[in-house]
Amino acid sequence: MSFYLIGIGGAGMSVVAELLHAKGEVVSGSDAKDSKNLDHLRSLGIKVFVGHEAAHVPADARVVISTAVRESNPELAIARERGQEVVHRSQALAFAAAGMDFVAVAGAHGKTTSSGMLAAALSQAGVDPSFAVGGVVTGFNTGAHLGVSSVFVAEADESDKSFLNYSPRVTLVTNVEPDHLDNYGSREEFEQTFLKFAQRIVPGGLLIVCSDDEGAARLGKVYSQLGGRVWSYGGLGESNALWHAQKHAAINHAKLAPAHASATVCFAGEEVALSLNVGGAHNLENATGALLVGIELGVPMERMASALHSFKGTGRRFELRGKVQGKVLVDDYAHHPSEVAAALRQARVEAGDGRVLVLFQPHLYSRTKTFADEFARAFHLADQLYIADIFGAREDPIQGVTSQLISNQVPGAHYIPDMREAALAIADEAQEGDLVITMGAGSITAMGEVILNCWSANQ
Repeated sequence: MSFYLIGIGGAGMSVVAELLHAKGEVVSGSDAKDSKNLDHLRSLGIKVFVGHEAAHVPADARVVISTAVRESNPELAIARERGQEVVHRSQALAFAAAGMDFVAVAGAHGKTTSSGMLAAALSQAGVDPSFAVGGVVTGFNTGAHLGVSSVFVAEADESDKSFLNYSPRVTLVTNVEPDHLDNYGSREEFEQTFLKFAQRIVPGGLLIVCSDDEGAARLGKVYSQLGGRVWSYGGLGESNALWHAQKHAAINHAKLAPAHASATVCFAGEEVALSLNVGGAHNLENATGALLVGIELGVPMERMASALHSFKGTGRRFELRGKVQGKVLVDDYAHHPSEVAAALRQARVEAGDGRVLVLFQPHLYSRTKTFADEFARAFHLADQLYIADIFGAREDPIQGVTSQLISNQVPGAHYIPDMREAALAIADEAQEGDLVITMGAGSITAMGEVILNCWSANQ
């Protein structure tokens, strides 16, 4: 079978391309601009084009798209005109994983890190799973791998409801905190869709939820009442009154340090020590969820806990980019207020007595409009905020919605529309001992090189 992927260089698409290619399918595709992802796909022998043209699309190919691909795209238009089959990225991924023990990791945030943790730990424990993660897993240098075992770990995207294309054996839900309300319309619809997702678990399968999150706790409770198998984990939330399953993993004695986090986890009468090579309380929760998945797949609890120590992070998740003259640069994908707050809490631990400076590029006009107040509150955890214009991605501008909806609520914030100018400004402001974060889900990550070059030039 032949597949043609429009937007093949994107994080999610490149993973699907690599997995289909590894299964022996004929794969080609295009992207708007060249990138390291395209270089990697070329190295595998996958034919890629830079630019979208109708002539690129093989007439016999099944065409794979994401929600970001518009109907006006000339490649999609010719496929529609010829009557070719057009499928969503998630459907192609489900095809690649057909017949395997499918593990889906979902949640408004934490799913990339959790699925990366799970992939790395299962590999370390000797399982060798296949996986498709929306970020590069440190140590693998890829977000995709075709393993020899029957286990397939996939990050499941809720943003466009495409996770409803999966039928998992195990589903891990890190949280159900409303996001993408441009697609969902309301919190109720968002939570109801997660319940539909849980109901796609195969008979006898398992739902694992983080009970520190109100939405995930509600999901677990309802799914349990409907007769589904549910395990839960938690212990780091502000409230201990939330629902948890009869089989519950309790996180105790949490300790946080730069690039390290540890705790004990009690589950089913056993207690193990978790020691992570990544920082942040949120990563202790992510690791505990991964621990439970491993147990369900037959990995002994002690072995899975030890294997989690091998995880070194995923690309763009509090990723160290460089150190120059005592100044540290980190890159983070945070683009939702809760993610921003989690990253900044970790940054405060990492920075010690130094300042935390943030260069933020909001992602999507709709998200900025919906969560401007929450973003502003989260950024009070930073010492300095530099904010560039919104990265619109698939959206058209919304009248009156700019980054100033956030910056106007943060005392001392610097609104600099051009992100390169903003990068040069924050680089100039940074002093020895400071930690600088480039933050957002758009193109802001490219400014890391600008900042490091500026620092190096001033040595």
